[in-house]
Amino acid sequence: MQKWKKLGQVFEPKNNSDWMVTHATVPFVGKIYGDSIKVFFSVRNSNQESSIGFVVFDINSLEIKGMSETPILSKGELGCFDDSGVMGCCVIDAGNVERMYYIGWNLGVTVPFRNSIGIAESKDGGKTFKKPFAGPIIERTKDEPHFVASNCVIYDRGQYKIWYLSCTGWFRDETGKVIHKYHIKYAESSDGIEWNREGVVAIDYLNEYEYAISVPRVLKDQDGLYRMWFSSRATKEIPTYRIRYAESKDGITWTRKDEEVGMDVSEDGWDSEMICYPFVFDHKGQRYMLYNGNGYGKTGFGLAVLE
Repeated sequence: MQKWKKLGQVFEPKNNSDWMVTHATVPFVGKIYGDSIKVFFSVRNSNQESSIGFVVFDINSLEIKGMSETPILSKGELGCFDDSGVMGCCVIDAGNVERMYYIGWNLGVTVPFRNSIGIAESKDGGKTFKKPFAGPIIERTKDEPHFVASNCVIYDRGQYKIWYLSCTGWFRDETGKVIHKYHIKYAESSDGIEWNREGVVAIDYLNEYEYAISVPRVLKDQDGLYRMWFSSRATKEIPTYRIRYAESKDGITWTRKDEEVGMDVSEDGWDSEMICYPFVFDHKGQRYMLYNGNGYGKTGFGLAVLE
């Protein structure tokens, strides 16, 4: 059984600039400099268009020590897969570059939106990122006809491995609202760009109530066990996101152990309605988790430590 101790809210945008008006969604670590942690996240402007920024904070005091003055990555050209906004997912070392995998947003007509997965690369240690091409690297196909989105990529045993959100359909609720339904699939690649997608489901719907499984975060520990933290909604009693947990011996077949996650909403405050979008990392012998609270990141992100 895990037991996470919440250390507090780290950052919440409050109209910091014209591009950083609200939200700090899907936080993930870019660099660690001593006790200073650089965290990327997605923000929104007044038109609800998302771009990617960062803050640097002290892991002991939670003090903000630096902040991006301009977006690290912005929406793409008109008509491209990311012309309505971008949302970062993870950064990995890929040879002589740092590669950021991100979600591209397109607004829809019959459905609210459509997502795809793209990449941006940095050749200056993560100070700036540029898109090597305008199109996505993972898109909807004949076998996955709806959309793909949040993801986690690692390099393991000579292969790039990705766990990614895959939409399995849309439906209308009792009010007529169009709702998405998505779970987590798995794929492999030799170069991290061209992916062999065989429809392997890593985390499937638990029951008839669960319809949204997102933002997988996978660590392979020294014991060889793969551990995943992710978000899902809903249950019969709870409509909002909660953080879940699963384990695997091979990274492909997973056993959900949601009851072991050891973390829930607070009684009041910024994370009292939901907790979601975890990012787990190790620092100086301790395991930490970045996560979002209420409003899918509208109240920013916080930090917890595994006791």
